[in-house]
Amino acid sequence: MAAFPLPPGSVIGILGGGQLGRMLAQAAARLGFDVAILDPEPDGPAARVAAHSIVGAYDDPDALKALADLADVITYEFENVPAGAVERLLSMGVEVAPGLQALQVAQDRGNEKSFLNGHGVPTVGYTVAIGPGEAVESARRVGVPCLMKTMREGYDGKGQRWIEHPDEAFQAFQDLGGVPVILEEAADFVRELSVIAARGRGGEIAVYPLGENHHEKGILRRTLAPAQVSPQLAGQAERIAIRILEGLTYVGVIGIELFEMRDGGLLANEFAPRVHNTGHWTQDGCEVDQFEQHIRAVAGWPLGPTAPIARVEMLNLLGDEAEGWKRFAAEPETRIHLYGKHKAKPGRKMGHVNKVKPLR
Repeated sequence: MAAFPLPPGSVIGILGGGQLGRMLAQAAARLGFDVAILDPEPDGPAARVAAHSIVGAYDDPDALKALADLADVITYEFENVPAGAVERLLSMGVEVAPGLQALQVAQDRGNEKSFLNGHGVPTVGYTVAIGPGEAVESARRVGVPCLMKTMREGYDGKGQRWIEHPDEAFQAFQDLGGVPVILEEAADFVRELSVIAARGRGGEIAVYPLGENHHEKGILRRTLAPAQVSPQLAGQAERIAIRILEGLTYVGVIGIELFEMRDGGLLANEFAPRVHNTGHWTQDGCEVDQFEQHIRAVAGWPLGPTAPIARVEMLNLLGDEAEGWKRFAAEPETRIHLYGKHKAKPGRKMGHVNKVKPLR
């Protein structure tokens, strides 16, 4: 078992080799760490900027053993890593952060809602269903319109359907794969916000300013930050973040999606136990960005300051939009972050830009 804080030259393992792993590896390198990536795909975005690359399935015992032998601490870049993989790593005596509980809660939307409500964090009303007939009854109980989501997996609008009439729930359940689902009340919200926060190994907490998020077809299109919010609303968000972080005995950065309601209250939509797309603005808008903050936390270093140094509009570059890099490079207020993905597909996140303006 490693002793914390980890000194420079230590190895940080990352489960997942996509763009979040890439930006975590870049942040770790700035702090003097080496990074080992485990990913099923060879030559992914993260592997090309890391010191070590292991190609293998997340539940491959040999690949996990190779990662455990290399790394002093292991983290993950997305929440759909099999919980069993983390259990195996822990059984080998390697530290994993965030911990197993955070992963298990975030992987099941029913468990997530139950956890949030149980820790004083309000959400929309919901119910769960494991069969098509039960889905119809659940839609009647929750009320329509309601949103049906698969209990596990699903991202960027995938794995969900709006239900306008209870009888539609039967076919929608089948269309979503016939797997357990959660049905959520429609939220009459003013806007979508998010808070990025971190908890260190000593229990210290750092919270970033809120971001205001705009989605298209279920995919985040842009984040404006710091969001224009009252001190009261910012305080609500901070309290929500603290309750979640402490309830999970969390170590690392977390992203929490929020609904601002018409009465001025906040509801938690969901959380991601990792760095988050809505926190990309921090790379050019804060003293220490979310990626460095996560590395600091899992390595046992002091957390860095979260104060904003600029106002930022973060724009996701989807599909062939990344081909506009020449135009973005000519804009003095624009900072380009490309992920090095080899093939552009419609809706695929190929990079993002941060358009930076002075704070006012």
